[in-house]
Amino acid sequence: MKVLILTVGGTREPLEVALAEHAPQGVVFLASQQSHPVVAELLRDYGEGFRHHTLLLEDAESLVEAYQKALLALRKALEWEAKAIVADLTGGTKPMAAGLVLALTGRGVVFSYVGGEKRDPETGRVLSGHERLRLLEDPTARFGLREWEGFTRAWNALNLGMALAELEGLLRRPLSPSEARFYGAMKGVVQGLMEWDRFRHREAWERLSVHLPVALAVAEAWGHGGKVRVLQGLEGLLPHLQAIVEAGEKPTFTLLRDLLANAERRAELGRFDDALARLYRALELAVEADVQERLGFALKDPKTWPEGFPPSLRERILKPRGLMDLLDAAFDLDLTFGEKGTLTQRLYGEKNRLQALLQKRHGSILAHGTRPVDREDYERLREFLAGLDDRLRPLPPWPKF
Repeated sequence: MKVLILTVGGTREPLEVALAEHAPQGVVFLASQQSHPVVAELLRDYGEGFRHHTLLLEDAESLVEAYQKALLALRKALEWEAKAIVADLTGGTKPMAAGLVLALTGRGVVFSYVGGEKRDPETGRVLSGHERLRLLEDPTARFGLREWEGFTRAWNALNLGMALAELEGLLRRPLSPSEARFYGAMKGVVQGLMEWDRFRHREAWERLSVHLPVALAVAEAWGHGGKVRVLQGLEGLLPHLQAIVEAGEKPTFTLLRDLLANAERRAELGRFDDALARLYRALELAVEADVQERLGFALKDPKTWPEGFPPSLRERILKPRGLMDLLDAAFDLDLTFGEKGTLTQRLYGEKNRLQALLQKRHGSILAHGTRPVDREDYERLREFLAGLDDRLRPLPPWPKF
């Protein structure tokens, strides 16, 4: 079944051409109070050949109402189980035509327009008998605008799997060489971010360092400000990623800040149990990074320990019963090496507060209990860390469109 959606103005001739050329089995009229008589005339003369439905606009100059009515027209066509839908935007006001196009682009609808070269010099209307129907290509289909819109929504929602699927859909379309280059590079960027989100930093760096410059260069050549802004923002984060890769297995504050940024992304998705679990690991990593930065060895790697490392602390550090045991041992280690005013010592001084903040984590289903973690539980510990030391603040978030 073919359904024709018609915007109706004050003249019936172009609508008759559309009806004759398209030969629909169903017609949905979008008419105003003023143009409704034209619908009545068309139904009187042609209505027996198709099923029909009329939607009236209270304000023919309202773009919002025209958009809403066009969506209702599409819904009616789908109720009729239309296999093909054509939307003719010849009649009606300009807001009616604009609303029709805005509502139906990217939805598999074919557009048409009845024009002609011979026009009345006074009214500008096409002379009767000289009408010519044209099929109009949906530009959103040509340029993949719907898919790109889906991609940006998925990107902004941190749904990288869906973002990747939208890009793969774009790459299956006929593309210009620069489009193929851009979308192919963006696919590599998204895959790099997926690796980064899994803490696979080297794999992330290998992808992003190759594909991000390509995507940015094409976006700059196109002059697409939004794309350039996002990709430049991501480019600004690459030195952090590179530093993590170059540090290898060393516990560093850059790695710690990356872990905190990962926790922020989990919290943004409402996964507060996951986010709080990352903060718990961040506390342990803070002690390790503090020792690594000040004393030059890895707390959890005996091969790096210097002479004078107290044997009595070995088991307490390598096999702690929990975070507080590790904190106690690291505090004693600082005393052994005569360190003062360290981050480890500040954390040790806040043990009671830390234990209170971690109660929700201990009761989480991801730890030792069955209770879910709330946003407030996560935010309290996050703010505690940020207030303790600037090195305990997350890396900047990934930029959004």
